[in-house]
Amino acid sequence: MSEVTLSVRGLKKVIGKREIIQGIDFDLHRGEVFGFLGPNGAGKTTTIRMLVGLIKPTSGTIKVCGYDIRKQFPEAMKQLGCIVENPELYAYLSGWDNLQYFARMAKDIDDARITEVAEWVGLKDRIHDKVKSYSLGMRQRLGIAQALLGRPKVLILDEPTNGLDPSGIREMREFIRYLAEKEGLSVFVSSHLLSEIELLCDRVAIISKGKVIRVDTVQQLLSQQERLRWRLMPQEMGTMLLRKMAEQVEVDGNFVITPYREPEAGYWNQQLVEAGITVLEMNRKLPSLEDLFLELTGGQTID
Repeated sequence: MSEVTLSVRGLKKVIGKREIIQGIDFDLHRGEVFGFLGPNGAGKTTTIRMLVGLIKPTSGTIKVCGYDIRKQFPEAMKQLGCIVENPELYAYLSGWDNLQYFARMAKDIDDARITEVAEWVGLKDRIHDKVKSYSLGMRQRLGIAQALLGRPKVLILDEPTNGLDPSGIREMREFIRYLAEKEGLSVFVSSHLLSEIELLCDRVAIISKGKVIRVDTVQQLLSQQERLRWRLMPQEMGTMLLRKMAEQVEVDGNFVITPYREPEAGYWNQQLVEAGITVLEMNRKLPSLEDLFLELTGGQTID
C-alpha cells in the first residue's frame, strides 16, 4: 500500500445537541483519486470543511502527510490544496494576475511555477486574458491552478465538474487522473455525478446520516453486488425453487434476479433443469454505482 497522505480517525462534529458527523474513519493514499459520496444532509460538506480547516472538529483527528491539523495547522495546510464550492477569483483581473495575487501569500512561488500550473490546467494561451471572459470550465481550471501553486500533496475538490458540459466534464476527469497518476497527488473528490465518480475514482467512501457506511475500490463495491439474471419457463415454478436455494431472490418482469456466486450458480442451474424447468437465459449483471448507492443509503438522493 502506498504512502498515506490524509488520515481521518474518529471524526465527530456536534452542533447544538445534534451530532452531524458521528465518528468517521478513512485514509487517502499517494497517487489515488478518492470519491466522497453522500445523500442530502449526510454530512459531506461539513466533513470537507473540517478537512480544510474551515471549521473545527468536536473530536477526532485529521492528519495531512502526518501533520495533525489541530496541533500543526500551518504545516498541515502547506501539504493541502483545495477548492470548496466555487473558486474565489477576481473577474476584473487576468488569470495570470489572479495567480500572482495568491502566490504572494506563500513562499517560494515564482513566475516559473505560475507558468507551470497554467500549462498543467490548459490555460497557457488564455492566462493573460481577464477572468470575466473565461468560461465556467476555464474558471474551474484556474481555481485548480491556484490550489496547486504551493505544490500540495493532497488536493480536495468539492464538485469539480459542477455546471460543466459533457466535454468539460471529460477534460476535468482526464486532468484529475493526470494529477494522480503522473504527478503523484492524492485527490479527494466530492460529486453528485455517480457515473462520473465510477469512471474517475480508485476508491469511494459512502457517507449517510453522518457515518461512513462503506469504503472500498469501485470495482470491489460493484462486484460484491453482482447479480445473476435468469429467464425461466415456467417462471413461477423456477422462482419458487431458486428461493429455496438462494437469498435475496427478486422478480423483475421476465427475469428472476439472484446474487451471483460462481460456485453455486452451476448447482442452481442443474437443480432447475432436473426439476423440469427450462433455463432460457442466464447472465451476470454488474450494478452501476448509482444502483449500489441507492441500495446502501435506503434510496436517498445524492447531493
